[in-house]
Amino acid sequence: MPIIKSMTETELIDACIRQERLAQKQMYDRYCKAMYTLAYRVTGSFELADEVLQDAFLSIFRNISKFRRESTLGAWIKTIVVRTALKQLKKKQLFEPIEDYKMGDRFVDWGNHLDAEYLEKAINALPEGYRAVFVLIEIEGYAHKEVAEMLNISDGTSKSQLFYAKRKLRELLKTYGISY
Repeated sequence: MPIIKSMTETELIDACIRQERLAQKQMYDRYCKAMYTLAYRVTGSFELADEVLQDAFLSIFRNISKFRRESTLGAWIKTIVVRTALKQLKKKQLFEPIEDYKMGDRFVDWGNHLDAEYLEKAINALPEGYRAVFVLIEIEGYAHKEVAEMLNISDGTSKSQLFYAKRKLRELLKTYGISY
């Protein structure tokens, strides 16, 4: 197999637009681990995350010519992965409808000592609607407005779902013996 030089983002995009298979492989290799982790966090399922990753990259390669380069390639790919994950959840009827509550943002002090394994288990135990909002805002760094657009909900609903997700996480972490 030939040795492939690492391409810049622009070179990689242009080569993928030309449907160069080696460039597509390089793009996949560059982003697959992070996007698989994101897909898993949104879906809470390794099996669904595999499906999401496959479907998302097919969509990415089909639509790369529509990438307007207004953001980084990674941000664009991340958006496609999140939307694909949410579609998979809805298709599998695993995504619970999000209720519209009017709650303000509240700070939750998680303390200084959290075992990542317990936190991951607690996040995965959240109801799908709570988990999606929590992951997108607290882990992936999206704003409430962006999450609201992705999930087709209001900003207020996004804020309330985050509030309830944090409250539920506190309860779940107590079951693992973690105090905060």
